[in-house]
Amino acid sequence: MSNSEPHKVTIRLLDKEYMIACPDGAEAELMASADYLDQKMRDIRGNGKTVGLERVAVMAGLNIAHELLKSREEGRQHIEDQIRRLGHKIDASLKASARPDAEQDD
Repeated sequence: MSNSEPHKVTIRLLDKEYMIACPDGAEAELMASADYLDQKMRDIRGNGKTVGLERVAVMAGLNIAHELLKSREEGRQHIEDQIRRLGHKIDASLKASARPDAEQDD
């Protein structure tokens, strides 16, 4: 295989195989992603409300996008909470360190 040819990996989604171009060293991530997508698609197909591979794939994609956006928002909120707590600790430390100086001036 020459360097100009893309590396191909075979994944399975709902028992159908797909050949996907993949950078060297990223095969495990691709396989894990495919397994996750396959499970989401099976869950959607299993509930019986969505018919057709294309619709199942679209619904799985939308669900995964929703999970990603929700996770990002939760992560952003967690970081904001940590920053707020650190700010309170800094303020408390500054106030505590300023008290002895104020007593010495009296």
